[in-house]
Amino acid sequence: MKVRLLVNGVPYKLNTEREKDFILTSFEGIYSIEAIFSKEILDNSKIELEFQKTNFKKKVIELKKEEFAKKQNHFYIVKDIILERHLAPSFYIGTAIFIIIYVLIALEVLHRTVAAILGSAFILLISYTLGTLNPDYKILSFERAINSIDINVIFLLMGMMIIIGVLKHTGVFQWCPYMSYKIARGNIFLLNTISCFFIAFTSAFLDNVTTMLLYTPVLIEIAVALKISPFALLLPGIMASNVGGTATLIGDPPNIMIGSYTGLSFIEFVKNLTWVCIASTVFLILYNQFFYGKDYKKAKIEDVDYFINYLRERFKITDAKLLGYGLFILALVITFFLTHHYWHMEVSIPAIFGASILFTYGVLTKKVNLNELIEKDIEWSTLLFFIFLFILVGAVEEIGLLAIIADWVYNLSKGNLLIAITLILWVSAIMSAFVDNIPFTATMLPIVSYLSKVIPGAESNVLWWALALGACFGGNGTMIEASANVVTVGILEAAGYKITFLNFMKYAFIYMIITVFLSQIWLMVFY
Repeated sequence: MKVRLLVNGVPYKLNTEREKDFILTSFEGIYSIEAIFSKEILDNSKIELEFQKTNFKKKVIELKKEEFAKKQNHFYIVKDIILERHLAPSFYIGTAIFIIIYVLIALEVLHRTVAAILGSAFILLISYTLGTLNPDYKILSFERAINSIDINVIFLLMGMMIIIGVLKHTGVFQWCPYMSYKIARGNIFLLNTISCFFIAFTSAFLDNVTTMLLYTPVLIEIAVALKISPFALLLPGIMASNVGGTATLIGDPPNIMIGSYTGLSFIEFVKNLTWVCIASTVFLILYNQFFYGKDYKKAKIEDVDYFINYLRERFKITDAKLLGYGLFILALVITFFLTHHYWHMEVSIPAIFGASILFTYGVLTKKVNLNELIEKDIEWSTLLFFIFLFILVGAVEEIGLLAIIADWVYNLSKGNLLIAITLILWVSAIMSAFVDNIPFTATMLPIVSYLSKVIPGAESNVLWWALALGACFGGNGTMIEASANVVTVGILEAAGYKITFLNFMKYAFIYMIITVFLSQIWLMVFY
């Protein structure tokens, strides 16, 4: 926002480094103005402040001498200013670009990273061409764009990608399904139960995409040996992965974004989301028995001991020393996650610390190839997507679109907490089933923040839990709207097992609706 000091209607030079007659507030709208007056000006002149911001009406207020607080020869005054909204061309241009990019991502016309970069580039170019010629066309400043990027989210994702990339070289992810089968000894119901809980637990602390990427080939081989469809084991695994990732701050990208935006701690996520995730996983086991019961009854294997020995040789720990070191570092990182509020530490710091230690050890001992890990295990396209997505969301927040949506939701809920919870939960779930839940969550962050401040009772953070549950559980609804879904289905298709969008939805959407309903009950009873 541009602020000018007027003396008798004429702009007054401010005591700033460049001696301009205006200052720009920070993007939070907070700034201090310092000016030097003679006593004559203070006593005999009309002193005013003029406020200008794109998409708002200009406002001028008069500062009366009696309003100032005095300390020695200095005078102080504090003002809260609310501007009336007036939509300029930048609002419509920014909104149009955002909607077009969102549609391109949702319909997969462009890769989501390319779409986000394209939208951000257009917004910045328009801001510095048309916006220079006419301020009404300025959407977003470069400084505001940089401030929009949540580096905490970027570093957390990068750190966990490196840790998982090193652990992949130990064979531990393939060894775990073998152990599941060994414990179950051919009992398909028990195998499915162990697999679902293990995948859910792993996804709560590690990337659920990597969990499914490494777990899927082993489960396919087990399913073939049992003479059942691999979908009977892997579709439940996908559901468990997305449900388990919902339980912690680091388990799923929407939670990472919510935690970084709000400052909610790792422990708060665990306390408020874990029980409903456990209940949803238990229900998943029962749901699987209902949906795949006939397939499970067909499962049989001639020689269980022979197959266990075969799996032991095929999927064994390849580097026990690296695994031991890696698990120690991972335990240290998770300990810091659990206590990060005590240290006043962002969660990205222990992630980057653990990644750097583990990476250094792997490179020095030549157990990890430096270039291979950087090129293959760090998902640069995902990190770039987040960076430019934050810029896009910063733009629509700057032009006031998100504030308008927040007011609409508030008016629709009539300030009622239960209605607000229901709206956020179910809209998030349905939207996340058909569009990428990452941009949806990024768009909702400022909206939920506003509603949490204005709706009585929302100070318990219940609206944030509604957003987390809706966005994460909603990702289970269809084949394409969670990364774990896409990766698993892709591996199955490569192995010769294809599933249509509707057949996937027939299994997944019903389960998604049930888990969201369980979430609704949980939020209503405990908040």
